[in-house]
Amino acid sequence: MIKWLLVIPLVLFAGLASMFYFGMYRDGQGELRSVFIDRPAPVVPGTGLQGVPMLTDADLRTGKVTVVNFWATWCPPCRAEHPVLLKMASDGVRVAGINIMDDDLKALEYLADEGNPFFAVATDPKGRNRVEWGVTAPPETFIIRGDGTVAFKFVGPLIGTDYEARFVPALAAALAAEK
Repeated sequence: MIKWLLVIPLVLFAGLASMFYFGMYRDGQGELRSVFIDRPAPVVPGTGLQGVPMLTDADLRTGKVTVVNFWATWCPPCRAEHPVLLKMASDGVRVAGINIMDDDLKALEYLADEGNPFFAVATDPKGRNRVEWGVTAPPETFIIRGDGTVAFKFVGPLIGTDYEARFVPALAAALAAEK
């Protein structure tokens, strides 16, 4: 009886080790699948920045793909991805911004100093609407199809190999489907 008790931990360890091993090689590892994929985009906040066109729900249902970026001036990764957003906008991609948990004057100053890639901006000063979008912390970026449904969600800054490997192909596919 005692010999069998000694085997149980070994069997449990082998089972757990094999589960971890095969888990590391499964498809889609590290991908956070959003519950919003293929569903209508949540409501955008009803506030904006003075002097900047305000993002509305109708802007997400124009028949054109829109990239919606949640950002803040106090967020270093948001600052790191800003040149990518500027390039995207200069390449003709519709980029909208939702500034979260930030001061409007700081946001306006930042956009004036660094350039404004957004065709429209909404603000979420208390961070309430970000919860409806499933955003935990900026930056997070969504690709919205022309019919207003969410095609893709990207967590983190739009830089590096993860951006190149996942976001760029997803955006290309959404833009190709639009034509």
